[in-house]
Amino acid sequence: MYKEKYLIQFQKNEITEYYVYKKLASFSKNKRNKNILIKISDDELKHYYYFKKYTNKELRPNIFKVWWYTFLSFLFGLTFALNAMEKGEESAQKKYKEFVGKVPEINKIINDENVHEKELLSLIDEEKINYISSMVLGLNDALVELTGTLAGLTFAFQNSRMVALSGIITGIAASLSMSASEYLSQKADKNSQNPLKAAIYTGIAYILTVIFLVIPYLVFSKPMISLSFLIINAIVVILLFSYFVSVVQEKTFKQYFLEMFLISFGVMIVSFIIGIIAKRLFNIEI
Repeated sequence: MYKEKYLIQFQKNEITEYYVYKKLASFSKNKRNKNILIKISDDELKHYYYFKKYTNKELRPNIFKVWWYTFLSFLFGLTFALNAMEKGEESAQKKYKEFVGKVPEINKIINDENVHEKELLSLIDEEKINYISSMVLGLNDALVELTGTLAGLTFAFQNSRMVALSGIITGIAASLSMSASEYLSQKADKNSQNPLKAAIYTGIAYILTVIFLVIPYLVFSKPMISLSFLIINAIVVILLFSYFVSVVQEKTFKQYFLEMFLISFGVMIVSFIIGIIAKRLFNIEI
């Protein structure tokens, strides 16, 4: 019973992965990538029929997973979707090893999966991945600076529109400054591929983060409600980007998330306290 339960699970995984790779192959414009993905999908289908010999069951794929990895490919690119897939397969490969010597040909399936991993890694050649450090720089800096600045201005001004205006001006100025700094930094680095592109990625990541953080102050008239949604938006940004970086750079999601969260919100709390002190010290009324 224990054995059959896991064989069904393996079979389900294989048919799901077959459809995922097949979908990704159909969307790939690179001929080499397409051929590799088709080959891998064919192998996954063979694995599915192998397990079917033992289960005697016809299984359907996990439609949510097929949709999810296809969506990730559209949103973050093929490289990200493939890395996310590989992370998901790690636990399955560990479970496969428990059946070595118990199920014939399981070694061949494990070997196929290892070959797939190497072939998938060879696909990693996307511009956005090459400049991920620049994106991290822009997003991290925007999170730390803007969450703190907006929190401090919220109490100092007590006016959502004023906070939004100040945040936008500060954000645009800071994004230009960060882009210029990144350009000069990359220019000085002999191993840099394209300083201008690195600067652009930094600026775009910064501006998009600024817009997302400032939106609550443009939507809500009450500053404390705006601040509440600022906190929610900041957590959403940290969650999404922590997931992105943990998949692409193979870092621990929990550790990276906590690091970004503590830094951003630590600065925000300090800035909020400074805003309270500034308001009382200068007796600002707006």
